[in-house]
Amino acid sequence: MSQQPLWTTEALARAMGGRLVGAPAATVTDLSIDTRTLAAGEAYVAIKGHAHDGHAFVQAALDKGAAVAVVSQEWAQAAPPGAYLVVADPLKALEKAGTVARSRTAAKILAVTGSIGKTSTKEALAHVLSREGRTHAPPKSFNNHIGVPLTLSRMPAGSQFGVFEIGMNHAGEITPLTRMVKPDIAVITNIEAVHIENLGTIEAIADAKAEIFAGVEHGGAAVLPRDSRHFERLARAARAAGIETIVSFGEHEEADVRLLRVVLAADCSTVYARVMETDVTYKLGSPGRHLAMNSLAVLAAAKLAGADLAVAALTLGETRAVAGRGERTQRRLASGSFTLLDESYNA
Repeated sequence: MSQQPLWTTEALARAMGGRLVGAPAATVTDLSIDTRTLAAGEAYVAIKGHAHDGHAFVQAALDKGAAVAVVSQEWAQAAPPGAYLVVADPLKALEKAGTVARSRTAAKILAVTGSIGKTSTKEALAHVLSREGRTHAPPKSFNNHIGVPLTLSRMPAGSQFGVFEIGMNHAGEITPLTRMVKPDIAVITNIEAVHIENLGTIEAIADAKAEIFAGVEHGGAAVLPRDSRHFERLARAARAAGIETIVSFGEHEEADVRLLRVVLAADCSTVYARVMETDVTYKLGSPGRHLAMNSLAVLAAAKLAGADLAVAALTLGETRAVAGRGERTQRRLASGSFTLLDESYNA
């Protein structure tokens, strides 16, 4: 939650193209689509999803102290008295708010996509940049058509950095999201056969991930995996989108950010890398060669964003595996102990 009001309620209504009904609070501290985590002072957006219609929880949101409930015109026609922001479609209204939030900030915006490692890379990048200035990032992998505009609409105007995660299951899904986010720096972690059942070929997956370049701001940059056999395909797509600055990472001898060596231990990794002609040695707070590779992308993007390379490398030692994505914990039994490796995110 923001310490200062995120929106005035009137400004949010203008951004969403809606009208206020009842007696909403004057300001909104945050936006929420989930009454289970909603706090007093937040705006509740009643999204109609595949399984649930958020309008069913409007009263619960107001009972918990929501500043206002963003509801559809259709539902509002028979609504009981309450504090409402009435819009044509709450999801479209959230997208509009996200677009306005993007336009009102001077933050350096970074967006991450890829077949594997999006969330851990986003988390590490946000952690590194938070040492440089006020950084906004989603608390979870809010990377779809709801999560991205929600994250944008929650970005304080005074943010100095914004880190976004953009995902897809089908071709064409990334394009509208990246055009909403308008990243200054776009990162692709890797290309693998994930969602191939929807796209048919791994080349089609690469093309779908390359949609992230469509929204990159003029003068922006792309960070690409040099070891991928699809590197040239991605680089061509970036250049076709008008991106002139392309920074590669990996073990390849031509990588701009090159992994020279990684030493793996039980609870950490030590990485030796060359970052744009500067040799750096740093530790990661979690073990794994894949995390070492992701850290190269993090350093590349951070440097492009203007971060201090030495501080960024040092800060990576504080990162830990994201819950459900390689998190390790020690469990004790009467007969001894064991290490639990949690890879349950997609279970």
